[in-house]
Amino acid sequence: QVQLVESGGGLVQAGGSLRLSCAASGRTFTTHTAAMGWFRQAPGKEREFVAAIRWSGGTEYADSVKGRFTISRDMRKNTMTLQMNSLKPEDTAVYYCAVQRLGATSFGTWGQGTQVTVSS
Repeated sequence: QVQLVESGGGLVQAGGSLRLSCAASGRTFTTHTAAMGWFRQAPGKEREFVAAIRWSGGTEYADSVKGRFTISRDMRKNTMTLQMNSLKPEDTAVYYCAVQRLGATSFGTWGQGTQVTVSS
């Protein structure tokens, strides 16, 4: 079983920056993980993909955050971060850390979420 804990959310003005972190634990995390990712859900909207990093190191981003957000990971510490720059009010959402297990076709393990609020 894998557990994920997010941190780093908060309130920031438009144009500002925040750094989110996700700490992963569990006996099978390092041997059964294909990718880690960030998703977000704004009030009244569906959860949407933000960014992902494959175990190989490859990354992908939603078009809405390309050039502003950077995903990275520390394999020794089992942590993942999302550096968010040039934040916009439309980035306001609850951000979730997620893991895609080997053999799975989608992300299936989720953290509890951390609130990011960007004021205009």
